[in-house]
Amino acid sequence: MRGCNRNVGRGRYAAKPALMERPDAHGQAMMTQESDDTPKHSPAPIDRLSAIMSRDPSVHRTLADACRHAGDELGALAHLIAAHTLDAYASGSPDARTNGLCDVATGYFMKGDHAIAAHWYQLVLTLDPNVAVACQNLAAIYASEGNTALADVYRERAYGIQRVFIEETPGWTRSVLILCAGKRTGNVPFDALLPGTRNRRIKYAIDYAADDEDAQLPAFDLVFNAIGDPDIAAPLEGRLARFEAQCSRPLLNPNSAITPTSRHRLAALLDGLDDVQTAPCLRYEVESEARDLGALTSLLADHAVTFPLLARPVAAHGGDGLVLCDTIETLESRLSTQEGAQYLTAFRDCQSVDGFYRKYRVIYVDRQPLPYHLVISPHWIAHYFSAEMESHAWKLDEELLFLQNPRAALGERAMDAIAAIGQRLDLDYGGIDFTLLPDGQVFVFEANATMLAHYERDSGVLAHKNQHVQHIVDAFEQMLAHRTAG
Repeated sequence: MRGCNRNVGRGRYAAKPALMERPDAHGQAMMTQESDDTPKHSPAPIDRLSAIMSRDPSVHRTLADACRHAGDELGALAHLIAAHTLDAYASGSPDARTNGLCDVATGYFMKGDHAIAAHWYQLVLTLDPNVAVACQNLAAIYASEGNTALADVYRERAYGIQRVFIEETPGWTRSVLILCAGKRTGNVPFDALLPGTRNRRIKYAIDYAADDEDAQLPAFDLVFNAIGDPDIAAPLEGRLARFEAQCSRPLLNPNSAITPTSRHRLAALLDGLDDVQTAPCLRYEVESEARDLGALTSLLADHAVTFPLLARPVAAHGGDGLVLCDTIETLESRLSTQEGAQYLTAFRDCQSVDGFYRKYRVIYVDRQPLPYHLVISPHWIAHYFSAEMESHAWKLDEELLFLQNPRAALGERAMDAIAAIGQRLDLDYGGIDFTLLPDGQVFVFEANATMLAHYERDSGVLAHKNQHVQHIVDAFEQMLAHRTAG
């Protein structure tokens, strides 16, 4: 579980927040839930949900007995912790803390029991309104429900309390400062890359921090800029530049390397590389661009974006908000319902001869390519979770061939092109999603820093992939050791 700490505020730190690191299918920052085979509790009765927020210790002792008789040992323990905590606060004990209660809430959050978790977090905040982690995770819960207004309220409250979060375990040998964006997702998933057994992780929500807070940070050996989405990083360009200018430690993924990886700049970034193709793309500012069909048609033509095309919100990943538009009228209808900027990308049908769509992912560590996965999907939106990879042995066999020997699976031309892309991206950590064209060329869907690499369950169907994930983690560790050797 991830805990809470009352040691919060400007220039002060707390341990183990559940904040900027739950990767989704693409790699955006969210909280990790347990695997699908984790036992879930049945939905709690409404009266128990309401009673969770009671400040009467006797109510929680009664609920603990009820949970125990129902075989819910976790629920019983949660209510006993609540009773003990409330007793301490009622007596004015100097040892009164919400840490245990916050651990209870976070445990339910990580299991996916968001309604129960939200009530426990609310109880935490009635006892101590300055628990940033409770506010952070309430923001995540409300965001997952689509209640963005309330999510924003709790997010602002969380980072108004605290900007620096420290995670450490006994035996760490390196202290890594991780620059994160608190306002939105877009952080590089780093749980696997920076294991706590070696690394003391100092997470810094720099978008909420004043410049003078940089000088108050605890000592660190190296900086990892985890704000990997160029659309999230763009408003922070000046702030990140000021931090980088005064930073005397090695810094991985400087913002200057992040900026060129935005979707509408990718073609220019990779221009001239042999055997590499990309799709024309433009960034359309919904609120400022001309909206009549003639002007929209002309704008698309100027950027060589033809129909059918893909429209998606900026800073969106994992297929969120992605639609295929076949005509100018369909596109105009889509844009009329949107706010903010959209990426408009020419659609290229990359269906293989067997009728499936293949999306390969390679991770770059210190610019060197390492295979991560292959998705084989019946649909042009190819994601691992929707392609039912685990249900088809032949798909897993083909993926394994790619993981074991990508050069043999893709061919010399393609692997040489992928290596060249890594050099051109110039990222210390990043990745590329692509497919292989019939003529052996590489068609790039996207290439940036926000690429997820994570371990699979040791007992699951995908456990064989973990040795290849380990190659990525080991390469990242070697890079850290090399950068801090001096």
